[in-house]
Amino acid sequence: MKLQPASRKELSRIALGTLACDGVMIAALFLLSLVGVGTFDVFRVLLGAACGSVVAVVNFAILCLTVQSAVEIENKKKMKARFQLSYNIRLLLQAGWVVLCFVLKPIHFVAGAAPILFPNVVIFFLQSRNRLFQPSDTPAKPMEDEPEEDNLGPFEV
Repeated sequence: MKLQPASRKELSRIALGTLACDGVMIAALFLLSLVGVGTFDVFRVLLGAACGSVVAVVNFAILCLTVQSAVEIENKKKMKARFQLSYNIRLLLQAGWVVLCFVLKPIHFVAGAAPILFPNVVIFFLQSRNRLFQPSDTPAKPMEDEPEEDNLGPFEV
């Protein structure tokens, strides 16, 4: 299955955001090593950051592909089963990567494991800046399922 253009766009935004978070993490690990917290081995840190970022972006790509394929399923039980299977596979992928980071000594544990969280950080950052959805991504007119209410509740003016 091929990624749709919207999914490719979001995947590239997540990848760039993850790369930016990698830079911040590497700088933080370097600064911590200067004050005596841990050691900074450039090779181990860069290897961990690179591999961890690949795992995080692949995880997000699998999520995009799952959503694309699940949209075509009309049976809700089969759709839910597809999402659950994808979630379990992605969770096992992440857990396996964290275990490998711990076991393999050439990989810095923190630099390898932390990038798994970076797509969430990027999404929260975009959401806080109201840039999660681009103007072209939002519907042209509001949905008519629920009527808008001007009720302010107990604080009516």
